[in-house]
Amino acid sequence: MSNYSLSELELEATLGGQGQEMERTLPVISLHDFDQRFDEITEALWQAASEYGFFQLSNHGLDAAAISETFATAKRFFALPNETKAQWPLKGGGLNAGWESRAQVRPSTGTADDKESYQMTRPHMDDVWPDDSTLPGFRTQLLAFETQCWQLGMRVLSCFAQRLGFARDFFTHAHNPEGEGYQSTLRMLHYYPASKEAIASGQWRAGAHTDFDCLTLLFQRSGEGGLQLCPGSEAQSGNWTSVIPDDALITCNIGDMLMRWSDDQLKSTLHRVRMPRPEEPNHSRYSLAFFCQANKPVVIQGPAQKYEPITAEAYLKQRIAANFSKTY
Repeated sequence: MSNYSLSELELEATLGGQGQEMERTLPVISLHDFDQRFDEITEALWQAASEYGFFQLSNHGLDAAAISETFATAKRFFALPNETKAQWPLKGGGLNAGWESRAQVRPSTGTADDKESYQMTRPHMDDVWPDDSTLPGFRTQLLAFETQCWQLGMRVLSCFAQRLGFARDFFTHAHNPEGEGYQSTLRMLHYYPASKEAIASGQWRAGAHTDFDCLTLLFQRSGEGGLQLCPGSEAQSGNWTSVIPDDALITCNIGDMLMRWSDDQLKSTLHRVRMPRPEEPNHSRYSLAFFCQANKPVVIQGPAQKYEPITAEAYLKQRIAANFSKTY
């Protein structure tokens, strides 16, 4: 009998092992002159997303200073005492707003990820914003950065929309910040320094999983590695590739929502975050992730109608419920 109502969760439950590492060349796609090079960029994105499910963006247009300031803002937040951060707890019911620590349990491991996070989803933030007396400028910085991420995400998704036979702005409307049930989320993450026991036991900072969304934009800092990818088309291979952090690049992956929407033409990417090895520096790892998640009432169904229609709200709730059981 199935433990989960979505097949991708059953897949995750088989992926807790170490596997082995192999080198792969990550596609790096420049968005320079996006409008003039739209068709060329679309082809490059489609090839990367349909073959690997992941790629990296260069010349993406996001201001480097804004990225650095958002990382600094995240570090100021996570440096607060836990009892202070606990004033803004993660909300249940798929609302994706607030702070949690070691609350996310992956189906692939059955254990909690060794991290804390703060999630920002615009419609649900009224009572989980730190006040300016505690963190001056926190709200302003995150809202501004979230807008920049949304704009970039919609540019990338416009390419996939055209190749799927939808209007170029199809996904822009599906992720409308002013529309009903906006669900796209900015997430700040802090992976804790690892204990000797955790390193020795092979525990994960984040267990193997695919993302729930259409598209993830991930920001990393040089020198803070650990992210590993296994293309969705090779899910059973057990061959993992490390992604070397580069401040100038944004690492992107296709999520299950877009894989379903494309009738499986685009591949959702398995990824995990490993612990530092004994010979490596053991320090905190910080990252920022923006999840493009369609608005709640939007119906997900691909052009070939391979799957039954499902609303984005119902889809996201099923995925989150399996990962954040403590909040349900």
